[in-house]
Amino acid sequence: MKQWTVNQVKDMFKTGNFSEKDLECLKADQRKGIQQEIKRYERQKEQIKQQHDQFVAMTQYEHQLYEQNIQYIAGIDEVGRGPLAGPVVAAAVILSPEFDVLGLTDSKQLSEKKREMFASIIEEKAEAIGVGIVHNDLIDQHNIYQASIMAMEDAIDNLSVEPDYLLIDAVELKRLGYDQQSIIKGDQKSISIAAASIIAKVTRDRMMKVYHKKYPGYGFDQNQGYGTKAHLQGLKENGPSPIHRYSFAPVKQHIRD
Repeated sequence: MKQWTVNQVKDMFKTGNFSEKDLECLKADQRKGIQQEIKRYERQKEQIKQQHDQFVAMTQYEHQLYEQNIQYIAGIDEVGRGPLAGPVVAAAVILSPEFDVLGLTDSKQLSEKKREMFASIIEEKAEAIGVGIVHNDLIDQHNIYQASIMAMEDAIDNLSVEPDYLLIDAVELKRLGYDQQSIIKGDQKSISIAAASIIAKVTRDRMMKVYHKKYPGYGFDQNQGYGTKAHLQGLKENGPSPIHRYSFAPVKQHIRD
């Protein structure tokens, strides 16, 4: 029986330069290092299969529309309804039918590192991206739900390509004249909405890191404006900053005359 070194096996699995017969030989090799590499390879293979199955499931809405000769499908999502500070940010993303990036899903299920990686890929491959930002003063003026709708509308207006159809996470944009579909948990069911959720999340997180440098007493770089223990302590000690949402109860109680 032919024997390979562990490094040779690593290279074989990395390049895919092996046959089924080679794999059978490796499985019969009882050396611990070889068996570990086989297990690693099989885990990676299963992970890729799961990501492929997920991608197929998450492109069903888009493919149904492509089959109807609908070309430019915009996925829309927003982030930032719950925080006590900062803006609500929405994104609209139009992907091409050829977009085939595995592992992309709801931004909440991804680490910051992976969100940044996918955001770069989306920015490179998307047909168009639009972002809408509604700041805390308008949130206080209109309420967070209406502010979210405004941010989504602005994101669509900021697309460089006119969409033919909208796939929207959980809400309807009734003021717009586009054909559209609202999908509950759409960021887990539509690749276009998932892409929008990543762009919106990365955009807002970057903004909150900048705000942290300007208003360092609240931990915005860590909590993104959500009401964590450290954030609430900062409110108690410093009062609200200019980017806080003064209409939100945990902020309102710390407003000083």
